[in-house]
Amino acid sequence: MNTLHIVISAHNLIRIFSLGFAGFILSMLITPIYTTLAYKNQWWKKQRTEAWSGGTAKVYQKLHAEKHKRNIPTMAGLIFVASITLVTLSVNLNRGQTWLPLAGLLASGLIGFVDDAMNIRSSGLGIAGMSAKIKFSLYSIVVLIGGWWFYSKLGVHSIFIPGLGHWHIGILVIAIFWLVVISTAISVNFSDGLDGLAGGLLTSSFVTYAIICSVEHKFALAGFCLTVVGALLSYTWFNIYPARFFMGDVGAFALGTALGIIALQTDTIYVLPIMGAVYVVETGSVIINRLSRKLRNGKKVFLSSPIHHHFEAIGWPETKVTMRFWILGQVASVLGLITFLMVHKG
Repeated sequence: MNTLHIVISAHNLIRIFSLGFAGFILSMLITPIYTTLAYKNQWWKKQRTEAWSGGTAKVYQKLHAEKHKRNIPTMAGLIFVASITLVTLSVNLNRGQTWLPLAGLLASGLIGFVDDAMNIRSSGLGIAGMSAKIKFSLYSIVVLIGGWWFYSKLGVHSIFIPGLGHWHIGILVIAIFWLVVISTAISVNFSDGLDGLAGGLLTSSFVTYAIICSVEHKFALAGFCLTVVGALLSYTWFNIYPARFFMGDVGAFALGTALGIIALQTDTIYVLPIMGAVYVVETGSVIINRLSRKLRNGKKVFLSSPIHHHFEAIGWPETKVTMRFWILGQVASVLGLITFLMVHKG
């Protein structure tokens, strides 16, 4: 049995936490600029009319009709994408650790930005922007390029499976990379549906991975995670109920992509579904409802999906759903961290 040694110098701790502080301060400074542009140019988020599970989103429309009358801008993900990028490029750029998650953040954020911009320019209600096929294709290309870099430039040819050790799969690493990152990004996007929900969940996730990176002595990557946390805390300050703005696809896809990449870089994809249990349930509820509608003549299992809307529909206030999901996300993050430490120790 190997003994687990966690040796983190005061210097590394100061650097990591300073990056988080920098992310927070920079996001706070950028927020007024974004807010001025968003309200001046009316970057309003449009209410969707089509349910994720198919059909008309009647329950969602009823629950959120008043909110959308307030004209809340979207694309606030630009704030934290910009601050994370500036901090990382300035003081935390590391070829082996932060290049890939930063590139994934920017590239997927760009696709989300284009989709959000097209949605804003749409004159009608409902889901506007890129078609799902085009968006998925573009996003897949970005992720496959990242997978190639992961395999070819970083020299990763295996994945770690608890109990089995490192499984050498060669170029198939690219396919695993694609599956993990795509799944994580889509799941995070589903979770971005209530004021403050995604911000709180993602904060717990990136704190967990900051600890994992520190245990693995990947301090630049740990610093990147806390830069994200700092920027997210600033965003969530303004996004909690009643939200001043929403992150949009530019934010959800950017952070989901970065989270999936960090799980791969730390070789802990087995931790991801545990730590991200809320994301898994959110996505699972959409899949279950979609299958149910197809197989049971339009009948649904949940009143609305993702599942956070189901709890709203049965009478839970939005704030109660958000804070209880935050707690579940924190508990899941601790369980994921415990799993990692047990496996790492063994």
